[in-house]
Amino acid sequence: MSMSDSENTKGHGQSVPEGDPEHSAHAQSGEQQSQGEPGLTVDDILGTPQSEGVEAADAASSTTDDAAPGGDSAAQKLADERLEDLRRLQAEFVNFKNRTTRERDQLRDFVSADMITALLPVLDDIEAARKAGDLTDGPFAAIANKLDETLTRQGLERLGEVGEAFDPNIHEAVLQQPTEEVEPDHVSMVLRSGFKIGNRVVRAAQVAVAAQP
Repeated sequence: MSMSDSENTKGHGQSVPEGDPEHSAHAQSGEQQSQGEPGLTVDDILGTPQSEGVEAADAASSTTDDAAPGGDSAAQKLADERLEDLRRLQAEFVNFKNRTTRERDQLRDFVSADMITALLPVLDDIEAARKAGDLTDGPFAAIANKLDETLTRQGLERLGEVGEAFDPNIHEAVLQQPTEEVEPDHVSMVLRSGFKIGNRVVRAAQVAVAAQP
């Protein structure tokens, strides 16, 4: 088989121009692969050094993981402190509310006691008229009854009853009365009624105290 100067026969009889460098490079690459030259393996890829960005990300992740327990502890401590502050404020509010309610009740008792003190002469006259039988019927009796009902609704309590034990806090002993009808050291006679509103005694009752005959 004859070969001319412008053609070069290679392989399976294909003619290759001698002046084509690109075709020559592809041919050489194919020849190297066909001869079994090794390419990249898994070990080569895994052994490649990591880039600086990946290393920095790993370092930041490790730092965050190490700081997480400390951050949780600080947050829990802050939450406990806020809860304790809330409980203290709640206790102070409850104490303030109770104190305000108590002071309001005391103020009401003082105001009512002052009003009752001003009405004591009127109440004494009404009681004397009842004992004399002058307020059994009629318009004045109705007015006196309404006044007593109104004062009772406001918390007024009359002090001094025959037969009750003598109490120096609400009774004023005027005399001793020897008698067998009432036990000793008990009220045997009420000379003048006393009055109390709430926990405040407006006036003690004047009484006679029973004694052994």
